[in-house]
Amino acid sequence: MCTAATYLTKDFYFGRTLDYDFSYGEELAVTPRKYPFLFRQKESLSTHYAIIGIAHLEDGIPLFYDGMNEKGLCMAGLNFVGNAVYREPVVGKDNIAHFEIIPWILSQCATVREARKLLKRINVISEAFHKDLPPAQLHWMIADREETLVVESVQEGVMVYDNPVGVMTNNPPFPQQLFNLNNFMSLSPKAPSNRFSCKLDLQPYSRGMGALGLPGDLSSQSRFVRAAFTRLNSYSGSSEDESVSQFFHILGSVTQQRGCCQLENGSYDVTLYTSCCNATKGIYYYTSYGNSQISAVDLHRCDLDSGGLLRFPLTTGQHIFWQN
Repeated sequence: MCTAATYLTKDFYFGRTLDYDFSYGEELAVTPRKYPFLFRQKESLSTHYAIIGIAHLEDGIPLFYDGMNEKGLCMAGLNFVGNAVYREPVVGKDNIAHFEIIPWILSQCATVREARKLLKRINVISEAFHKDLPPAQLHWMIADREETLVVESVQEGVMVYDNPVGVMTNNPPFPQQLFNLNNFMSLSPKAPSNRFSCKLDLQPYSRGMGALGLPGDLSSQSRFVRAAFTRLNSYSGSSEDESVSQFFHILGSVTQQRGCCQLENGSYDVTLYTSCCNATKGIYYYTSYGNSQISAVDLHRCDLDSGGLLRFPLTTGQHIFWQN
């Protein structure tokens, strides 16, 4: 499955892991300001904010997994299987298919505040991209340097939640994920003290016993707790190198290695890619499962006034720096 997170030093950072058992051949895509966005139930947008993100290209159209626009607003869609509910079009609503939501928001909104207004009118419809690509069950995290939201289209309707922890994973619904943190309120990055019994002389027996009791399995609830604890206790310098490095370490706490999460079909979930967007500067950094070296694309080095889609294949082969 997947994990998304935010991080703030001097600049604002946003990123995610994409955990799955196979790749759709995703690429890093840039939609410049004049790239035409065509929506199934809404008028097209011929001019808009430029967007950079990782997408699956289907019939030449980018189906974004996540993205960042030139104003610094970021968004990611994560699996929400069993809880996502999409509907038929409703008169008077913005009827948007799940695969259109990221470009619908990022093309028009500069801030989370603006996204809130757009979300009040949204109805997530059940239309498939085409018959061979059925709707994916998703929920979304939207963030800028000021605030973070979670958006879930569920049985009760489209729910928009403030996200005080700055992370998101998969199931259960977001309010339950937040409530579950109550079970871990005693966690501390410091070495533990004896609260078991004053009748026993219990002592820490080694260095590195901070965060004792932090769950280590790969379930979405455990990853939520682990990512939230790591992010909220994270410390780094504010330079670009220090911030980017620290962000990848935050998401490194929830990465999945081949062999640890076997599916019913015998395949294994792995972290196909990990991203880190500097939303302040417009730089999209990423690593892939096969390449731990960080690659980057700078949105502002692209021709943002053009109308053509820009594509950057992901670097998936390992790059090793030889020192002799």
